[in-house]
Amino acid sequence: MTEDTLSKGDRTRQAIEDAAYELFLEQGYSATSMRQIANQAGIALGGIYNHFAGKDEIFQELIIDRHPYFKILPIIQSAPGDTTEEFIRNSARALQVELGSNPQFIKLMFIEVVEFSGKHFPKVYETFFPQAQPLLQRFTSPESGVRELPLPQIVRAFMGSIMAYYLTEFLMSSEQLPQVLREMSLEEFMDIFLHGILLDKETDNV
Repeated sequence: MTEDTLSKGDRTRQAIEDAAYELFLEQGYSATSMRQIANQAGIALGGIYNHFAGKDEIFQELIIDRHPYFKILPIIQSAPGDTTEEFIRNSARALQVELGSNPQFIKLMFIEVVEFSGKHFPKVYETFFPQAQPLLQRFTSPESGVRELPLPQIVRAFMGSIMAYYLTEFLMSSEQLPQVLREMSLEEFMDIFLHGILLDKETDNV
């Protein structure tokens, strides 16, 4: 549905979501009031309650509509690669470009983790997991070379590695830290995801 075809009510609801999104990212959820959202959206405070029961309901809408996972899923799905390893590495490169140019995706994730202790994530998972099924088939085909693991665990490990990279990148940005920490790339993170940190066990008897 385009902006031109939205009803007046839908446009108002969209303006409320847009205003809340900007304010949440700028100053956090707790520090943002409903009055600020109304002022940013250009409506009366009472007008918000014709569309949302409260601030938490607005955030619940945003966490589904604009969650980083839903933005990056199409990017991952379109990554080329004849093998699982090529696919993972190409996905990492594409994600590094996208997330690097859109830091608000990570900020929204941090708000969910820090201010809500992840309480909305079950709804995110319920929506995200079915959409990720085509992607997961690349990990479960006989030719993938991937160990037999439950699909939800593969999703958690893969997406968790990506999020962990951006969290540690934020924490490791100080020039007082060793350069090898500050300059670690997402592709290097994915290399550890793919191959682990342990050397292959020798199968020959010594």
